[in-house]
Amino acid sequence: MIIVLGVSLLGIAPAVHAEGEDASESPKYFVIKGGRYSPSEKYAINDFNAGTTSHLDAKTGLNGELALGQYSDPELALELGIGYFESRAAPAGEPGSTRLKAVPIVITAKGFVPLGALQPYLEAGIGIYYTTLEVSGNTGGFSSQSKTTYGAHAGFGFDIDLSKKLFIGLEGRYLWVKPYYGGQPVKLDGFATSINLGFRY
Repeated sequence: MIIVLGVSLLGIAPAVHAEGEDASESPKYFVIKGGRYSPSEKYAINDFNAGTTSHLDAKTGLNGELALGQYSDPELALELGIGYFESRAAPAGEPGSTRLKAVPIVITAKGFVPLGALQPYLEAGIGIYYTTLEVSGNTGGFSSQSKTTYGAHAGFGFDIDLSKKLFIGLEGRYLWVKPYYGGQPVKLDGFATSINLGFRY
């Protein structure tokens, strides 16, 4: 429901304010984000090796997103994005490894504090996460699986205007996502940080 609402809002041009700053002159934007995903949770899998419970320590991986946004005024924007992040893990002293991959489709609300060319913001949102846990080299019966689940995120960042159309920025957000593989929960909770390049139109 919220994602449908977000798509609808992104397709409707907002009212232009008479005092018009950059955001009201260019109410829509496109942004490319690239950075790192740092899991904050270890996870355990039963029957990963010969029926035992194996504890895996997830490592930092890649993170990226393409997003379309629209301002409702210079202080508020709604953003719809599709991304990708991954991490790898292996149990200590045991064979086998895993690779967790996720493709999220998220909607994010952003609240800005316009300070001239500098625009700090807070954000919060929800999304659908298409996830895959790839398993290789283990000796147990646990195998690769894919799941779809829901998640939430919150974060902060800032944009710096290079011109009325072009901006760069830094962003950090925390993810809460918990898919189940073979009935076993694997938390994808962690930090996603990115350097952003955006264009208003």
